[in-house]
Amino acid sequence: MNYIFLTGLIGSLVLVTGAAWPESKDVKHPIKSAKNWLFAIGGFIMWLYAFLGYQAGGPVFFVLLETLVVIASVLMMLHISDKINTGIITVIGSAFIIWSLYLFEGYNTVFFIIGLTGIGLGYAFEMGTLRREVALTLGSILIAIFSYIEASWVFFWLNVFFAIFSGYYLYKVLVRKHK
Repeated sequence: MNYIFLTGLIGSLVLVTGAAWPESKDVKHPIKSAKNWLFAIGGFIMWLYAFLGYQAGGPVFFVLLETLVVIASVLMMLHISDKINTGIITVIGSAFIIWSLYLFEGYNTVFFIIGLTGIGLGYAFEMGTLRREVALTLGSILIAIFSYIEASWVFFWLNVFFAIFSGYYLYKVLVRKHK
C-alpha cells in the first residue's frame, strides 16, 4: 500500500463518516457541526489525494472536483447564505466545467461535470435541506459513474457510500416534509 492510496483511503473514511453522521437539529452554525467538520477535513485530504494522484499521472478531473469541494467547505463553514454560495459555486463550477470541456476526454466527462456541480452545491447549501441532500446524492452518483469508467476505485467507492448515506438523509428529509 503506497502513501497515495493510504491518503485516499483515510480521506474516504473521513468523508464517508461525515456522510453517515446525523445532522443535529440543535446546531445553529455550520462550524459547530461534527458532520461539516468531517466533510471539510475529508474534502481537504481527498484534495491532497487527487493532487498526489495527478502528480503520479492520474486524471486532473479529481483535482478539480476536490478543489471545488474545499472551496464549498470553506463557504459552508463561514455560513454564507445559499444565494451567495450558489453564485460563487456557479462561477467557480462554470470555470471548472469550461476547463473540463477543454480537456474533454469523452462523453463520460459529462458525468463528471454535472456531478462536480452537484457536489459543490450540496456542500454549500444549508444543512438538513432537501436541496442539499438532492445535490449531494445526485452529484455522488454521477461522480461514482465517472470514477467507475476511469477505474478510480477510491473515488468510486467513496462516492457509492456517499450517495447511499446522502440518499438516506434525503429520504429522511422527504419523510419529515410529508408529516
